[in-house]
Amino acid sequence: MLVAFSVAPSGAGDSDSVSAAVAEAVRIVRDSGLPHETNAMFTTVEGEWEEVMDVVRRATEAVSARAPRTSLVIKADIRPGHTNQLREKVERVEQQLEGDN
Repeated sequence: MLVAFSVAPSGAGDSDSVSAAVAEAVRIVRDSGLPHETNAMFTTVEGEWEEVMDVVRRATEAVSARAPRTSLVIKADIRPGHTNQLREKVERVEQQLEGDN
């Protein structure tokens, strides 16, 4: 299972920067030991349902502890029996692009 999620505080004061709170969420993902990738908009985590959703919950709780309101967006690719999709999905697209040359 792949889960891409974005969690951010809102209503947290005068600054529009969310990097400190987001860093707390990313730290939880990294400490989980699950395969993951973070980009400018989302963090994607790969694993079994229970372990991935536990990481998302804990990351959300960490952000929520820093602000009176929290925004959470989740997108999941649930494909039983498939692992290493965090990398393999991208590799399949790259192979298609190489075939265009």
